[in-house]
Amino acid sequence: MTEHSLSQPSASSEAPAPTNPLAPPPGYDPREELMDRVVAAIKTCYDPEIPVDIWELGLIYRVDMDGERNVEIDMTLTSPMCPVAGELPEQVRQAVLGVEDVNEVKIDLVWEPPWHQGMMSEVARVQLDMF
Repeated sequence: MTEHSLSQPSASSEAPAPTNPLAPPPGYDPREELMDRVVAAIKTCYDPEIPVDIWELGLIYRVDMDGERNVEIDMTLTSPMCPVAGELPEQVRQAVLGVEDVNEVKIDLVWEPPWHQGMMSEVARVQLDMF
């Protein structure tokens, strides 16, 4: 009886698996990409008295998105007496509604915890020369 051994092809002789150039890269999460676009839209909104976007100011406390691509945002203002209290939340809502694939946007204006300068990002501190 003759024995035949099957040998595995060497790594150099294997052809690479075909790739689809239109396929998303490994690890791609469409919800994460959409959330990135939502945050980018939020960053287009500014407190008119401070030349820093509201994301970097730390005025956005929560951004959630459900499976239907409805977005809920908890935000605050630098002060309850802020003159844009009625305008800024609607500006944020409209900016996020403008993001392709977002269905609905709900903004909740919250006062707890109260905003303070320590909530600003390092980017905001640099922009406002607060070091």
